[in-house]
Amino acid sequence: METPIDKAISAFRSDFNCAQSVLTAFSDQLNFDRKLALCISSGFGGGMGRLQKTCGAVTGAFMVLGVYNGTRYVTNHERKEYTYAMIQAFNKRFLELHGSCDCGALLNCNLNTEEGRAFARDNNLFEKRCEAFIRDAIVIMEELMEE
Repeated sequence: METPIDKAISAFRSDFNCAQSVLTAFSDQLNFDRKLALCISSGFGGGMGRLQKTCGAVTGAFMVLGVYNGTRYVTNHERKEYTYAMIQAFNKRFLELHGSCDCGALLNCNLNTEEGRAFARDNNLFEKRCEAFIRDAIVIMEELMEE
């Protein structure tokens, strides 16, 4: 059986952005529409629209946690409170691992320039760094969901 990490890495290597890859890796497990999830998360790659702010693996994880809590709790207040708490715990753990949650800091290059994208490609940053962020995001989420 294919794990969420396998699904996410496969999607990422198939030209989906990091947020799409993380979010859709949980569509079967959490029973939500994959096509809609791809649309919703399409603008979150490259640190949200290539603004290089919050990493797409992180924002994808935040969306998964929202869906996860949305199915567990009846009231919107409960959904929000538990989701906020899990996002804060996720953020803390991701920061401990990588020192930042921002795409620009994590990749240390400007993806908005041809030079920056060439640097990322030439140095295999998408394979070396982004895939690690995707893996770590999923591991952290799974740990939080088990707690």
